[in-house]
Amino acid sequence: MKSQGLVGVVGAGYVGIATATVLASWGLATVLVENNPDRFALLGERRIPFFEPELEKVLVEVAESGTLRFSRTLEDLADADVVLVCVGTPPTATGALDLMALEQVVERLVEVARRGAVIVIKSTVPPGTTTRLAGVVATRRPDLPLVSCPEFLQEGSCLDDVRRPSRVVVGGADATACRKVAALFAPGGAPVIITDATSAELVKYGANAFPATKISFVNELSHFCDLVGADVTVVAAGIGADPRIGPAFLRAGLGFGGSCFPKDVHALEDLGASLGYQSLLLKACSEINAQQKDRVVAKIRDALGGTLRGRRVAVLGVAFKPGTDDLRQAPALDVVGKLIAEGALVAATDPVAAPGPPELPREATFVADVYRCIEGADALLLATEWPEYRSLDWERVRSLMHGNVIVDGRNFLDGVRLVELRFDYHGVGRPALSRPTSRSDDAAGPGPAR
Repeated sequence: MKSQGLVGVVGAGYVGIATATVLASWGLATVLVENNPDRFALLGERRIPFFEPELEKVLVEVAESGTLRFSRTLEDLADADVVLVCVGTPPTATGALDLMALEQVVERLVEVARRGAVIVIKSTVPPGTTTRLAGVVATRRPDLPLVSCPEFLQEGSCLDDVRRPSRVVVGGADATACRKVAALFAPGGAPVIITDATSAELVKYGANAFPATKISFVNELSHFCDLVGADVTVVAAGIGADPRIGPAFLRAGLGFGGSCFPKDVHALEDLGASLGYQSLLLKACSEINAQQKDRVVAKIRDALGGTLRGRRVAVLGVAFKPGTDDLRQAPALDVVGKLIAEGALVAATDPVAAPGPPELPREATFVADVYRCIEGADALLLATEWPEYRSLDWERVRSLMHGNVIVDGRNFLDGVRLVELRFDYHGVGRPALSRPTSRSDDAAGPGPAR
């Protein structure tokens, strides 16, 4: 691998930083380009602009070794053999993707790239984008092949996902260029799929839309379980034991969020609409995901006697999943907004993420300390399954709360243990658990009001 020439990576987001860091750790001379001055300044301090376990530590190592350098200009990639474009493609109001930044980078690379360099689109783009851009580039620089090499990273495990990918997918019309890109990731030892660019792009969409569909399916089953009194955790385990299905993404809860699943499901819907096709499956997937937040809010309302007005609700976890500080499309924030709309007084906490306006509604309070957040609450909602929440001092929690209602939005906590501590426990798609009231319980009463 050290015989490879310079590798350029454009965009210091999750994909760009993780990819550049791992390539540099494999001994490749790598330049990471980021034109945002704040992000570039952080990189200069050997810091990253988001939380990702272990990534910053490895970035410091490769930066100090000299294999990874940082730049603010694409001109510093003039000698690169391969340039990986990892810029953002955010959704527009219609659900279509904004490709402006990507197209501007490609246009500039046409001007500065060396002859024979390979431009790689790692950004998530609608199927057909790489082929379209390749046609535009060919009119000016027929010596510059464009290929698609979609990323399959998960926040919270970016390093391992680059180091040991499940597969490497490369698509393009130039077979030599595709093999050159695949060789970059050879140290990961993953199987390589070389195909056309449009198929490679659709692999990325399918890889996100399918688990999103599984999540919505198990959440739909959770509603059936609520209606008939079954336990979705048992139902999901039984379904997931079938080798044709598998257990991954069969956990009922608040639904999916983050920067990928919602965006890619909507983008695929939008692509179909632009081609005259309506995807009923993807439409239902999105609708079920939205409904799940309403169902959890209803659980809290019902557990509190039918109204949320004036009731204090503590929300544990606001990041869209554990292991990240990413708030994009976080289900917890959607639920907070719905609780406030019904008159609840909401305090939220998270061990890593720290939302402010506009992510957290101004009527809500963010409290970094979990026990202070819980103090005086009538109900507690577990919204993000951070491991530290499972190991809270629940006796202390009980003494701090005014009420005793726990709604476990991720089916993550030990409901039996919580009932022993005189909590009323409500999961998603599971029968509620509560201890029969006795005179001693009545005498003890709830925790102190705060």
